[in-house]
Order: sequence, then C-alpha cells, then structure tokens
Amino acid sequence: MLDLQRLRALHAVSVHGTVGAAAAALGYTPSAVSQQIAKLERETRTVLLEREGRGIRLTDEALQLAATARELLAIVERAETELEERRGVPSGRLDVVAFPSAARGLLPPVLAELARAHPALDARLAEVDPHLSVDLVAKGAVDLAVAHDWDIAPLPAPAGVEQAVIGDDLCDLLVPGDHPFAGRTGVRREELGGERWVCQPPGRVCHDWLVRTLRAAGHEPDVVHTAEENPTLVALVAAGLGVALIPRLGRGPLPAGVVEVPLDPIPVRRLYAVWRAGAARRPAIAETVRVLREWWPQVSAH
Repeated sequence: MLDLQRLRALHAVSVHGTVGAAAAALGYTPSAVSQQIAKLERETRTVLLEREGRGIRLTDEALQLAATARELLAIVERAETELEERRGVPSGRLDVVAFPSAARGLLPPVLAELARAHPALDARLAEVDPHLSVDLVAKGAVDLAVAHDWDIAPLPAPAGVEQAVIGDDLCDLLVPGDHPFAGRTGVRREELGGERWVCQPPGRVCHDWLVRTLRAAGHEPDVVHTAEENPTLVALVAAGLGVALIPRLGRGPLPAGVVEVPLDPIPVRRLYAVWRAGAARRPAIAETVRVLREWWPQVSAH
C-alpha cells in the first residue's frame, strides 16, 4: 500500500518544482523529502525523479502518480473538513501563504489572535509571490492565500477557487525631500514623465502596474534601480536615487528625507483571501477570513 506522506512529498515536488521548495512548503528538510521520494521509488519500483542540468525532472510515471496523489489528498482534505465542521471549532493544520508586505503588515496580528483564540488550530505562514499563491491554492498545496491585484491586472480566478475581499490598500508616490514634488498636496499621473524610478523587478505585479500606468499616461518609465523588498526601495528614495510608488501596507514609518505625495487618482490594490471551493465550510478557513477582515482597518490605517 502506498504511503500517503510519501505521496504528499511527491505532490509537493510536482507543485513547487524543486525538492528544496517542496521541503520549505511542507516544513521538512530537503533530505527528509528526498528520503520520502526514494522510499516511494522503491515501493513502486519506478524512477520518479531524474537529474536535468542543475535541477530535477519528474518522469512521466511521477507526473501520473502526482496527479493521483492530488486526488487522494483532496479526499483526505474533505474528510478532515467534515470532521472539523462536526466539531464546530477551528482545528488542525492550516497552511497560509501571503505576499511580502501582507506577511509583514497584516498576518502577524492575525496569526497571533488565531493562536490565542483557537489553540487546536496550527496555522503556518509562508511568504509567496502573489503570481504563484492562487495557483498553489488551486493545486491543493496550501489551504489559504492572501493575494492582491490592481485595476489593470485582475487577480486570476482558476476553476475550483473562491475568494473574498479583505480590503483596499492605497499607494503613494515617495520622493526625496528636495524633490520638486515634495511640497505638493497632489500630483497627476501625467506629470510623472522624466522621473528616475526605483521599483520591484520585471514580472512583479507592482512593476507591471507602474509600466502600464505610465505608458497609458504617455510616458516611458526610466527604471534605474530594482529591489524585491519595499524597505529597500524606500532606502533608495531616501538616498536621492529616484522616486517610487509604494503601497501603504507593511511600509512602516518613512525615514527622514522621504516625502509622501498623493497621486491623483490614488492607485489602489485590492487584497483577497483565496481558498478552494467548498473549503469555506471548514471552521479554520471561515475564522481566518473573518479575522483577516477584522484586522484590516487597523493595519491599513495611515
């Protein structure tokens, strides 16, 4: 009989692409995941992973087995949901993913409240890019995602996934203290031509939004510095190296030498809680979504 934990390990590798990423998602060491896969290979007498360059590739047999594992894990999830629903209290493990500023600015108080109020609930957080988080939910790799979108980049909605709005996060123009915009009460998007920008790397939602928005206003953005984390972008602005559009959530107090100037209209990104269809019956999901919404007005106040 195939071991469910070994199938879970294979499924995680198929979803995340590497043994290391699968181990991080499962809370194991890479060695432990490799051992689970090796035991599964011996049980099935089948090669499941092959070396490909510096990485690995799942064989055709592994892909088929991973698809079966996904079905089995979905059955187990339904059984666990039904049991938790009968108990009527949040319990069991809940894997949550969130993009960096939500993981920093929203999730800590939410997870702390859940831990205090529901000791039988084991909620675990992983920081994940919003491009990936919804797909992880759809594939059954995680239980709940906190994701976001912008007006020109709607959140993808794959089949079998449901979502609820948490709230709207406002975004401001940050400029050095000696910038001509520093004394303004507002700036129109049409005035942003000729600026040197610092922003997240290409492929990130915020970068794509900036490029598309400025082009729509008739400007080609001159992106001179890129960084993954908003605090790094703020530091670059403080050093006088450019201007940035940065959301308020998780931004923290601005350092000396950085001035916040509202754009007209103010850019808004919307935050969502995302889960698999039907999982809202699980008390842990319903309670986590409720607490996320409850905390939003407090963490988003500016």
